[in-house]
Amino acid sequence: IQSFCRDIVEVADLLEKVEERDDGVQQLTQYLAHIQGRLQDIFTKHGLEKMTPVGSTYDPYQHEIVCHTPAEGVEPGTIAVVKQDGYMLHGRTIRHALV
Repeated sequence: IQSFCRDIVEVADLLEKVEERDDGVQQLTQYLAHIQGRLQDIFTKHGLEKMTPVGSTYDPYQHEIVCHTPAEGVEPGTIAVVKQDGYMLHGRTIRHALV
């Protein structure tokens, strides 16, 4: 946990620097993308994975259904849209994906 906390504090530092920056919208967008990438690197380092359920079959242990939408050419129970990403830590669901 200490290692994770040290790493996540780096991201907090980057977010604080956003307030200090006086760049245009494009530069700010690039900076925020950099922060997001760094955060994903930290997640990966510590075994936290974002789920990518689009196209897979609904699994109640990983997904929470928020709406049903019939779609042509798609089997019933197939995930077409993700409303909120889910995450797994070392293979265990810690937040269900809202699908």
